[in-house]
Amino acid sequence: MDLPVVVIGAGPQGLAAAAHLRERGLEPLVLERGAGRAAAVAEWGHVRLFSEWPELVDSAAARLLEPSGWQRPERGYPTGGAWITGYLAPLAQVLGDRVRYGARVTGVGRKGRDLLVDAGRAEQPFVIHVEEADGSQSRIEAQAVIDASGTWTSPNPAGADGLPALGETAAAGFLTYRIPSFADAEPYAGRHTVVVGNGHSAATAITELARIARQHPDPRITWVLRRGTVGDTFGGGEADELPERGALGQRARTAVDQGLVSLVTGFRIERIDTADQGAVLVAEDGRVLEPADRVVVLTGFRPDLSILSEVRLELDARLQAPVRIAADIDPNIHSCGSVRATGAVDLAQPEPGLFIVGAKSYGRAPTFLALTGYEQVRSVVAELAGDHEAAARSELVLPGTGVCGGAGLFDDPTGAKGGACCAPAAPQVIQLGRAPAGTAV
Repeated sequence: MDLPVVVIGAGPQGLAAAAHLRERGLEPLVLERGAGRAAAVAEWGHVRLFSEWPELVDSAAARLLEPSGWQRPERGYPTGGAWITGYLAPLAQVLGDRVRYGARVTGVGRKGRDLLVDAGRAEQPFVIHVEEADGSQSRIEAQAVIDASGTWTSPNPAGADGLPALGETAAAGFLTYRIPSFADAEPYAGRHTVVVGNGHSAATAITELARIARQHPDPRITWVLRRGTVGDTFGGGEADELPERGALGQRARTAVDQGLVSLVTGFRIERIDTADQGAVLVAEDGRVLEPADRVVVLTGFRPDLSILSEVRLELDARLQAPVRIAADIDPNIHSCGSVRATGAVDLAQPEPGLFIVGAKSYGRAPTFLALTGYEQVRSVVAELAGDHEAAARSELVLPGTGVCGGAGLFDDPTGAKGGACCAPAAPQVIQLGRAPAGTAV
C-alpha cells in the first residue's frame, strides 16, 4: 500500500496542497491541531483581507470544488470569516476524511533514524507523531511531508530584544496577541489600550479601536513603535498595488490625525509592570507609559521549528526561512515588489521529501501573500509527482508590496532607508492629544 503525503495544517495552503495532491493522484492526509478547518483564520475572522477574492482561491482547489456546485466568488475583499464560509469550509468538506481535526503533530522524523544517522536514511519513510484531542498518541508513516502549519500559534513577544519583556508573562492577564474586534468592544470601550507593533496587523488593530472609540466615550489609544520614526508605518497608500492594503494604512493615519490615537516612537519595551491600574510599559531608555487596561501586542510571528528537530533543515540564520528564498524576502534589504514567486527547488530541505510552505516558509518575514502559498504548493506537489518541468515553472506574478525598502538606519531621525522605496515618504506625525467628543470620519 502506498503511503500518504502528510500535510501539516488545514489552513489555506494546507487544504490547497491536498487538492493538488488529489489532482496528481497522490493520497493526502491533512493533520490539523484545531477543532475545525482553517482554525487560525477563524481567530481573525472579523479582519478584512487586502487581497481580492480571485487572489484567495487556489486553481486546483477550484477544480475540485466545481462538481459540487460551488460558485467561485469573483469580486470583493472578504473577511477571514467570509473566506472560510465561501471557500475554505467547502474545500475541507470535499476533502472529507482526508482531513483529521484535533490531531496535533508533536514531531516529524525518519523511521528508525534519529537526526544523527546517515545510513539508509532517505530510503526510510517519514514518521509523524500525533497527539489526538483525547490525549492518545499515534505514529503515522508518510512518503513525504508538507509543513503548512503556519506561524499563528507563535506570536512574537513585546520585548524589544525578541525575548519576552521582563514581567511579560506575569502581566498576561492584561495582554493579548490578537487583533481587537469592533463587535467585541467591551474590553476596550472607555479604557486605555496600548497597541505595540508597526505592521498591517497593528494598523488593523488601530482602525478597529478607532471605530470603538467613535462609539464610546473617553477612549484612550496609544500606538507604540519601536523604530525612531514613523517611516512607512502608514504603508504605500495609492502606490500599493493591493488597494485595500494601501487604504488600511490611510485609515490608520486618519485615526492618528483626528487625535483618536497617540503615537509614541522609539519605544523599545524592556519591562512590563503590573499595578492595580493596569499594565505599565517601561522602555529601555527609561520612559514609562500610563497604565494600560489592555496591551495589544502585534509584533509579528515566528515559526515553531520544534516539531522538526529530528529532520535535517537548512534555514537562514536571521529569518528562520529556507536559505534559498531568504534574500528575496528579508525585510532588512528588499524593496517594494522585489519578492519573487518561490517553488519546490527553493523550499526543498536537506531531508528529501520535506517541504516547508505557506507563512511558515517565510520564517519571521511579514510579507507573505496567499497567492505565494498557492504557487508554492502547486510546484511542490508537481515535484513530488515527478513532474519536474511543472515544478520548475513559475505561474505567478506578484503585485508590488507597497511596504517599502529595507529597514535601513533603524534609528536615523531623518527616516533614511537602506533600500529603494516605491511609495512617497510618510510625514512624521506625533499626536499627543485626542479628538473632541463626537469627532467622526
